[in-house]
Parts: sequence; structure tokens; C-alpha cells
Amino acid sequence: MPQDGAKGSILFVQGRADFYEKYLDVMAHWHAAGWRVTGSDWRGQGGSGRLGADAVTGHIDDYATWVDDLALLWARWKAETPGPHILAGHSMGGHLVLRAAAEGRIDPDGIILAAPMLGFAASVLPVPLMHLIAKVMTRIGDPRRPAWKWSDEPGVPPDSRAGLLTHDPERYQDELFWRAKRPELVTGPGSWGWVERGYASMRKLTAPGVLEAVRIPVLVLGTDNDKLVAFGPVAKAAERLPNCQLVHFGAESHHEILREADGVRSRALAACETFMERIAAG
Repeated sequence: MPQDGAKGSILFVQGRADFYEKYLDVMAHWHAAGWRVTGSDWRGQGGSGRLGADAVTGHIDDYATWVDDLALLWARWKAETPGPHILAGHSMGGHLVLRAAAEGRIDPDGIILAAPMLGFAASVLPVPLMHLIAKVMTRIGDPRRPAWKWSDEPGVPPDSRAGLLTHDPERYQDELFWRAKRPELVTGPGSWGWVERGYASMRKLTAPGVLEAVRIPVLVLGTDNDKLVAFGPVAKAAERLPNCQLVHFGAESHHEILREADGVRSRALAACETFMERIAAG
């Protein structure tokens, strides 16, 4: 990565069940544009081992644990890299980036959020009721057990998964390549604990006055075709953030906007580059 003469530095964090290898092409793109780029996996993901009741279920005791991890990583990374410093997060990673910023745990010069997890698309009932149901499920069984069925063969993604993530079959196959090459990267469904703590964290982040206090420049990439993250809360958050730009995609994009077909991906990356250049220019 560029050291001397770099425009600045970008720290990129992924979503639930992700790993940084999936985003090597995005990080390479930013590197080629003159930025120093770092990718990091979350506790309980990537190659760090799972915290759930089995070998693949994703679990966390509380999202505050991840916020603490990010705050520690941020302080060390910022001290070792040239500014300005930009923090980018996808999906759950975007949620945690925004929460850490709202709590004053990090101080980036700019934030990029791709399909940030501010609401579950599967929430068919009012959020407080869905949260209550999740709480009940953590109390009637092991909260580390999977909250949904993933596939008939443990560790193997269901065939329908590609249609939730990207229109680009080659980029989806790249993910499968890394899962086969490094089986320790495989993460399956989230636990009931992950779901319940997710509702709690999202409700905390979207409470009145919280987002309004985030003065850092923010770029949000969102799609109303997202079947994993609800777009409504994303759009509302963009309106509430004082210094925010929303780039809105439609049917042309699934959840993984930065790993979409070239037309979507190019538009998203162009928006990121314009945003980052503005931050670099001061």
C-alpha cells in the first residue's frame, strides 16, 4: 500500500458472515487511486473462530463488544497511518461504524456506509414486537443456536443466496472460491443472540437525537431492492444525519452494492471517490 505521498488511509470493515478477501478488488481499486487501505474482520468471523453453538453459526454476546473492538483497532490504526482517515463499512459493519461514531468512540474524517444494517428486511411486524419475539427466543433455548436454517449441508451456502447478494455471478463465485480455499472463513446463519442484540443495537442507534449528533461527513450507498437490510431505515437515517449524502439504487442492485455488476459497482465507486477526494482536499 502507498506510504509516502498517499492521499490518506481507508479502513474497511465487512458485514455479518463476511471476510476481507471478498473485497480485495474494492480495496485494490482504492489503493490504485492512491489511498492506503486496510481490511479487518470482526471477532467471531473470518479466521478467528466462531462464537455460536456450532462450527458455523455467527454469535456475539453484545454489539458493544464489537464497538469496543473497533474503537481499539481505530486508535491503533489511526496512529500508524497517514491522514485523512476514512472508515468504510458494509451492512453490519456499516451499522457498527455508525454506532461507534455516534458514541464518540472513533473520529474519522469521513464515513462510507454501504447498505448499512439499520433495520432487518425480515421485520414483518413492528420493530418493538420483533425485538420482543427475539428476546423470548433467547430465553427458551440456547441464544447461541442458529436463528434460521441455512442449508441442508452444514457450511454450504443455499442456492438462493446468490440472488440476495449480487447480480454478478463471477463476483459471487469469487466468494465461493475463498470459502473453498479457506474453509475457516465460512460463517453460516446468525444466532438468536445475534438477532436480539441486533434489534437492541439498531433501536439504540436510531433513537431520537442520536444520529443528529454525528457531524462527520457521511456517504451512504443504499438499494431499495435489498432483501436483507431494510431500505426505509437507511433513507431515514440519511435524512437525519447532518452531513450526509445518499446514493440510491433500485432494482439494478442487490445487497452487496460494492460487489455488484459493473454498472452499479462503477457508479458506487465513483461516488466513493468523489467523496474521498473532497475529504482529502480538506
